[in-house]
Amino acid sequence: MLGLIQRVRSASVTVAGEVVGSIDQGLLLLLGVEKDDDIAHADKLLQKILNYRVFADADGKMNLSLRDVQGGLLVISQFTLAARTDKGLRPSFSSAKPPLEAEQLYDYFLNASAAAHAKVAAGRFGADMQLALVNDGPVTFLLKS
Repeated sequence: MLGLIQRVRSASVTVAGEVVGSIDQGLLLLLGVEKDDDIAHADKLLQKILNYRVFADADGKMNLSLRDVQGGLLVISQFTLAARTDKGLRPSFSSAKPPLEAEQLYDYFLNASAAAHAKVAAGRFGADMQLALVNDGPVTFLLKS
């Protein structure tokens, strides 16, 4: 699994003109599901995201995690993260998990996130979504399980 995290001051996701998820300070996660991903990959990535130290401590160093700052987590399905871009001028999605299987793993990830962390919001799998965010830093990392 691939997780592109952005440290944000705020973020929201809108579907068909309706805000379906929003957070204040925390992490925006764009989640990509690849063919070989399974529940173990989802669990590993979730723990990494919740404990990854990207928030500043009292000395201004990135020593605090999402759990430490009790920030929000906004999870957005993003199949284009699984694209192969090494050849040609058009992305290939052959490494992405098929949509039905990807949605099941995405749903598992959301449920596990909600069970492990108090402040979780999400977009809608496969929907045309618009994201609004204030990237803090900017701080952006690509995490892999």
